[in-house]
Amino acid sequence: MSDRALVILPTYNEAENIGPLVDRLRLSVPTADLLVVDDGSPDGTGGIADELARRDEAVHVLHRPGKSGLGAAYLHGFSWARQHGYGVVVECDADGSHHPEELERLLDAVRTADVVIGSRWVPGGAVEDWPVSRRTLSRAGSAYARAALHLPQHDVTSGYRAFRAAALDRIGLDGIQSEGYCFQIEMLWRANNAGLSIAEVPITFTDRRLGASKMRGRIVAEAMWRVTRWAWESRSHSPGRTSGEPRHA
Repeated sequence: MSDRALVILPTYNEAENIGPLVDRLRLSVPTADLLVVDDGSPDGTGGIADELARRDEAVHVLHRPGKSGLGAAYLHGFSWARQHGYGVVVECDADGSHHPEELERLLDAVRTADVVIGSRWVPGGAVEDWPVSRRTLSRAGSAYARAALHLPQHDVTSGYRAFRAAALDRIGLDGIQSEGYCFQIEMLWRANNAGLSIAEVPITFTDRRLGASKMRGRIVAEAMWRVTRWAWESRSHSPGRTSGEPRHA
């Protein structure tokens, strides 16, 4: 397996953001390829991505028939990356919240780790343009999941991550059912259960300036419910449970 890197960009109604983001990513790390996974955006994001791909052979596009969630989009992208021989796979929000200029930091760290998290809550990390309520919700969600699932990482919900392709195999993607906020928690829990080496590097997270946020209260509620269920099952299930395979309700 090569060390070629693929950055996955899940999109739904990101017509204002996708072009500038792709330009910044290509400038920041010219050796990385990009995969836009578009969920049938009614605002034409998919068509813009197709035009970007026509102009640049490092840009690829997957079209899905409709909106089916962040987790499903990433799983589709992971499968595509494995089929095409990429050795490193990166998750990145398509709304500009994750700075392309910090991607090299994640790629440097993944040379010696199985999984790298771009963390807002380690020294050097930061959040810009979030109201106090959103900042509090994020930190509280991370703290609850860390305590319930015994996760040692500081930022368990960050969506800026790099994985070695072999690590995705060990995580066990077939059983993952979570979406959005909860998808990131489940991926990290499985990575810890599988005994993978996990590093955190500081990033600056900037709230989107264009378009509408996809975060909804029900997504956070789903995450907390699943985390509670997984924690209960981990404590009540027999010690022989296979590592990296949390059960689903």
